[in-house]
Amino acid sequence: MRAFVLMTKVIGTPWSPPAWMKTNQSLVGGRLIDSPRVYDAYARYFVKFVRAYKREGVPIYALTVQNEPQNRTPKGYPGMDMPVAQQAKLIAALGPKLRRAGLRTKILGYDHNWSTHPDDIKTTPPGEDPETEYPTKLLLTKAARWIDGTAFHCYSGDPVRQTELQHAFPEKGVWFTECSGSHGPTDPPAQVFSDTLKWHARNLVLGVTRNWAKSMVNWNLALHADGGPHNGGCDTCTGVNTVDGGAWSRNAEYFTLGHLARFVAPGAARIASTSFGTTGWNGQIMDVAFRNRDGSTALVVHNENDDPRTFAVAQGGQSFDYTLPGGALATFVWRAPLDDGYRLLDPSAGPQELVADDAVTTWSGSTFDLGLGRTQRVRRVVLDAGAETSAPPQDITLSTSTDGVSWQEAATGSGTGQLTTIDVPATQVRYLRVALSAPATVADVRIYR
Repeated sequence: MRAFVLMTKVIGTPWSPPAWMKTNQSLVGGRLIDSPRVYDAYARYFVKFVRAYKREGVPIYALTVQNEPQNRTPKGYPGMDMPVAQQAKLIAALGPKLRRAGLRTKILGYDHNWSTHPDDIKTTPPGEDPETEYPTKLLLTKAARWIDGTAFHCYSGDPVRQTELQHAFPEKGVWFTECSGSHGPTDPPAQVFSDTLKWHARNLVLGVTRNWAKSMVNWNLALHADGGPHNGGCDTCTGVNTVDGGAWSRNAEYFTLGHLARFVAPGAARIASTSFGTTGWNGQIMDVAFRNRDGSTALVVHNENDDPRTFAVAQGGQSFDYTLPGGALATFVWRAPLDDGYRLLDPSAGPQELVADDAVTTWSGSTFDLGLGRTQRVRRVVLDAGAETSAPPQDITLSTSTDGVSWQEAATGSGTGQLTTIDVPATQVRYLRVALSAPATVADVRIYR
């Protein structure tokens, strides 16, 4: 069992159950023996682990039941293949035991990559499903009642997968629980630092948080210069810090993580912000914004280009410009009133251009429908014209529906700049229709309750 700190919270994640519980009687490889007796024993093992840590003053915030369950061939270190059916059985045994023990520890499913790694697909036993939709399949099992959400790693795929899952299961959370930096065996240190900072900034600090994650965790806290200590694992991985004899140095991960850990306080909420950059790297400035409980706003901005780029920030009646050096990551913190009391609801369905959460992918036309996944209260709709501020949408009519068949006009408005805000009398909505008097370009739609 490994444990790591999530801000002030601890998540426990096993790399392998005891060898006697496994088909190969080894900590490395194999599977859990498919027996009710084994599931029951392993679930009791988890409960004892949580209780023991709690007695020592270290409450366990959450558990995942298997680190990287699709990594069937760990290179000399503990690990295990755990198909969806087995994870569901284990969670179904664990959930009731945690509740009966009076423990509020969350259970997170999956704990692996955004998409199934090609190597994991290749190692699927003959005749078995590679389960490339593992998180979805798990949340469709009866064990889902005990699952608080899904945990992800960074080694394959794109963080947009988190948003896709959130839209499919809006009642379940998303956590990001692991990513290591890496380098080639002969890469110069300066290049390693620059490349790692850029990739981690775009995909983790910004990409992970813009795609619903409640956490962003780096692995490992400290490593030797040779990537150790490890037992057959990655020898080109980098930690947050490097320890070399009696000296230590900070890596790019230290600084990327610091932009969240230092300025985004526990309990902060991500708020809407226009980002022209994407995780797919399109050459544009990318950002993410948070509202802290103390009333401050933290805006993290990244310029992956080699040359400086200037951008503008506007909130309410205030604004500022800033020129960010090439390759730089910066955080801005200020205090100013927000429209408090409004909570962002991202649409779960509609034109792909409008659910992509960036201001570069634009939609053009006169009418579009958006779905919220379930019936929810809506009080405000904001249309973002993106770069098309000279021709914002005009004469807008908003209609709402609970079934997608019967529609009621709810509000009207007209654009005057990049953002057009239309307040709606509080109503229960599952579908929203936006009709424009003339074709226009829209970059993003934000719905609030």
